[in-house]
Amino acid sequence: MGDNSIILVLDRVMDPHNLGACIRTADAAGAHAVVLPKDHSAPLNATVKKVASGAVETTHIITVTNIARSLRQLREAGCRIIGASADADESIYQTEVLFPVVLVMGSEQGGIRQNTRNHCDQLVKIPMYGAVESLNLSVAAGICLYEIRRCRN
Repeated sequence: MGDNSIILVLDRVMDPHNLGACIRTADAAGAHAVVLPKDHSAPLNATVKKVASGAVETTHIITVTNIARSLRQLREAGCRIIGASADADESIYQTEVLFPVVLVMGSEQGGIRQNTRNHCDQLVKIPMYGAVESLNLSVAAGICLYEIRRCRN
C-alpha cells in the first residue's frame, strides 16, 4: 500500500448488482483494493462479475472475517478511515482527504453498522438537493471515490 492508496470497504453489501457496480467503479477510480466481509455480503458470482465488466479480475478484492478489526489494522498502517453516511454533518466536498485513505460504504438498507462507524475517523455525506433522500449505493460510492481521487490529484 502506497502513500496515495485508496481502499474501498463495503460493509454488508447484499445486492450482487450493487457489489459488481462498486467493484467496477473502484477499478475505474483507481482504488487499490476492495475489502468485503466473508459473511453477510453478496458472493462474487456470475452476476457480480458481469456487472463489474471485468473489474473482478483486475481489482484486488480482499475478503475479511471482521470489518472492524480490518479497519483497526488499516488505521495502524497509517490509513485515514472515512465512512459515508447520510446523517453525517460534513459533506464529502468539505472534508480534507488525507492519504492513504479508506472509504467505507454501508449496506443498501441500513448503511454502515454502528460498530463499523465507531472505527471511522470521520463520517461524510453527499449533499442532497432534490426531493429524494438517498442515492443508489453504487452511485454514492462512485461520487465519493471520484471526489477522493480528485483530492489526490
